[in-house]
Amino acid sequence: MNRRQQAERVGAALPKSGLHPAVLRWVAAKKSRGPWGVALSGGADSLALLYVLRAHWPEQPLIALHFNHRLRGRASEADAKFCREVTRALGIKGMTGVWRAAPKHASEATARAARQAFFARAMQQTGARVLWLAHQQDDIAESLLMRLARGSGTGGLASPRPVQTFADGRVYLRPLLGLKKATLQAALKTVGVRWREDVTNRGSQYFRNRVRRDVIPRWQEAAGRDAVAGAARTRELLEEDDAALEAWLERLAPLRRGVLDMSALDGVPRAVTRRALHRWLLAVQPDTDLSRQGFEVLLAAVERGTATRFSLGRTGFAVIRQGKLGYRRG
Repeated sequence: MNRRQQAERVGAALPKSGLHPAVLRWVAAKKSRGPWGVALSGGADSLALLYVLRAHWPEQPLIALHFNHRLRGRASEADAKFCREVTRALGIKGMTGVWRAAPKHASEATARAARQAFFARAMQQTGARVLWLAHQQDDIAESLLMRLARGSGTGGLASPRPVQTFADGRVYLRPLLGLKKATLQAALKTVGVRWREDVTNRGSQYFRNRVRRDVIPRWQEAAGRDAVAGAARTRELLEEDDAALEAWLERLAPLRRGVLDMSALDGVPRAVTRRALHRWLLAVQPDTDLSRQGFEVLLAAVERGTATRFSLGRTGFAVIRQGKLGYRRG
């Protein structure tokens, strides 16, 4: 059975009806022009996603994007070679990025940032405005527990989202969030599809690996039920709450030309004021890495509304005056 036949069989095992409904609605409504980018690591999840897209949207031009982190020596090179072979056999264009400046002991965050930067460059070069990602239900549970450990609001806990839109117009789609990793692997095994295994996923160097290996199984056992599915349901509900708070803030429209009108926030819950302050910081972009404690102090000042001059690093200040929050350099 060749790769194209395998894709058809995997598509039959993973029907379109099983993909996340928000993604299907987006595709049906947007009818985006240009090619679709597909993140392809060579692992089971991303390979299943590529096959599903080829099976269910056979006429859609696809560009498989593989990022070689260069963290596993020959294994990393073999991953890149495998991805080239798969895309060539499927008649799909491929693009490989290489992390030339990869540090010897890269953190999860550093590797993710490098990978995301490659995706953004590749989409710009190819004209793709849509990137498909293979996050699945197990990833939701892992991300939820990781974000809980460091303290996150609804925006963070609602990730990864099925449809993620960026300010520059790019859209990330995650259609497999309703499916477990075991389901994807079973669909590939049934058809005889092999994939690449990253042995570092079984190690303990990274926080996600420790959560996956040590925490999730015990959590499931302690719950006595499908805690992973419960986490996925929680993520959906949190996304609804997050969207409601965002809509509330949009109607209030307290931010204009880098100035936050605090009178528009009179009587609203702290969660809405917190979001407004986050938006203000994004708008003025002060040259500072404001700590969590510093943010809370500034938030309390905004709630009080009294005249305040709050340092935002060496280049400027947050200034509250006459019910307005502005940014002053100097």
